[in-house]
Amino acid sequence: MTAPALSYNPLMYALKHFWQSTIGKKIVMAVTGIVGILFVIGHMSGNLLMFKGQDAMHHYALLLRTSMPLLYVVRAVLLISVVLHAISAYQLTMLSRAARSQDYVQRRPQVTTFAARTIRWGGVLLLVFIVFHLLQLTLGVVHPDYRELDPYHNVLSGLSNPLIAAFYVLAMLALALHLYHGTWAAVRTLGIARPATLPLKRTLALVLAVIVAAGFMLIPLATLGGLFPDAPPVAEPTVTGTTMTAQPAPTASLRSREMH
Repeated sequence: MTAPALSYNPLMYALKHFWQSTIGKKIVMAVTGIVGILFVIGHMSGNLLMFKGQDAMHHYALLLRTSMPLLYVVRAVLLISVVLHAISAYQLTMLSRAARSQDYVQRRPQVTTFAARTIRWGGVLLLVFIVFHLLQLTLGVVHPDYRELDPYHNVLSGLSNPLIAAFYVLAMLALALHLYHGTWAAVRTLGIARPATLPLKRTLALVLAVIVAAGFMLIPLATLGGLFPDAPPVAEPTVTGTTMTAQPAPTASLRSREMH
């Protein structure tokens, strides 16, 4: 009896061959990096609503809540992108080390930047930050006073701790370096940008990194600086059919009457 012949799937073979190649891993890193860039720009824009006050942040939260199917798709794409980005980065690092049987006696980088030299450690720091950020402001697991659909309060109380605010600022500095090098590397890998005669002149990457990182850092710094006033609990949401409306939060006199 002969063993049954294994079916040949050209698509799976091509994908496997693509993933196993060095250029394939670099392309995956570039594409997933661009997904991450688009996300942080949108996320930063949403965070800046803190300066418009509690109502703006509450309506932003309601918009996300009523767009859950789309939100789940976005989260799935982001999760897959982060996982593939991290795996590609790790495997490329291992391949680079394996290509050298003996490390350099003395390293003398010719055309490089601080961002390029710290890209791996910065990526690890960002992974730690992402996990903490999700646990704190998305799931509320490590938040001292998490309130559903009240991101203004959650951000204000969550970042009022100077150590946590400092960690956020440090992570955003790492994000700036990651964006500076990653944006330039992504467009080069995908062939969008031509080889530059001045490799260290990366104006677009620099502008993007500064704007995004500064936008994120404004929130913890403004929180510590007392620029965000305290606010009462937001109106409690009620769901009617497929829409969500806000009911006024009970006043002190109303609660008093209800108790009696």
